[in-house]
This record gives sequence, C-alpha cells and structure tokens, in this order.
Amino acid sequence: MSNGSGLLLLDTNVLVYAHDPRDRRKQAIAVDLLDRCIGAERAALSAQNLSEFYVVVTQRLPDRIRPQAAIRQIERLAAACRVLDVTTPLVLEGCRGSEAHRISFWDALVWAAAKLAQIPYVLTEDAQHGRSIEGVTFLDPFGTEFDAETLALGR
Repeated sequence: MSNGSGLLLLDTNVLVYAHDPRDRRKQAIAVDLLDRCIGAERAALSAQNLSEFYVVVTQRLPDRIRPQAAIRQIERLAAACRVLDVTTPLVLEGCRGSEAHRISFWDALVWAAAKLAQIPYVLTEDAQHGRSIEGVTFLDPFGTEFDAETLALGR
C-alpha cells in the first residue's frame, strides 16, 4: 500500500482502555476496535503511541502491568499494525500543527503522523468527534456518535 488511505490511526487511549478494566464499556469497545482493525489489516499506530502505552500501563494505571508483559504486548501490536516512525519532519509538522490549530503538541504529533502517512482518520477520545484538520478527521470511538460501520469495519 503506497499510502495509508485504508488505514486507521489508533490513539494511545484505545490501546490503554483495552488493558484497563476500570471502565468495562470502554474496555469492550477498545478490544473490539483493535480486533476489527487488526483483522481487517487497517490498524496503524505511531511509535509515540507505543511509547505512551508503555508509560501509562506500567506507571499510571492502578493495576499496573509488569514491564515485561507490556513489552510483549507492544511487540504483538507492532507485528500486527503498521507503525509510523517519529521522524524530524513529523516533529516539525506537529509543531506547526500545534500552533496553527491550537491543539496540544502531543495530539499534534498524532495528527501529523496521520497526515504525513495519508491516513484519513484518527480514532481517539482526545479530540472533538468529527473535527477535521487538513485532511485528517478525528473520531471518538467511545462516543455515541461513532459508527464503526461507516468505516467499513463490519463484523
């Protein structure tokens, strides 16, 4: 695939909720979304997402995951998903996007990863559902407006 047009970039919160039992509804949605995106070979992650996942699940969750288990999960995710590297052009685009669109730098890096890889959708709860910035649309998979069927993620 020369560009990422069929891919969906999954933000860190999707990965974390899949491993956090505190909100069973969000956990079920995250697990289902991961299964469906990976099964359809449409899952993309930024290396940033994998780094953030490690920190959150090993240091911030009340029921922390042991570092070796988190590393094994990152290895599985990296094998199953297209992983986008954090590069100098990506960081520069993230800086520009953060200022131009008034979003946090970390969210801008995720946006820039999708933009530069030509991935049209970022699935995250960290942005307004349906907000589109320079060809990248943010969709909140945990919100009531989200419909996986519109992304051809049928069962």
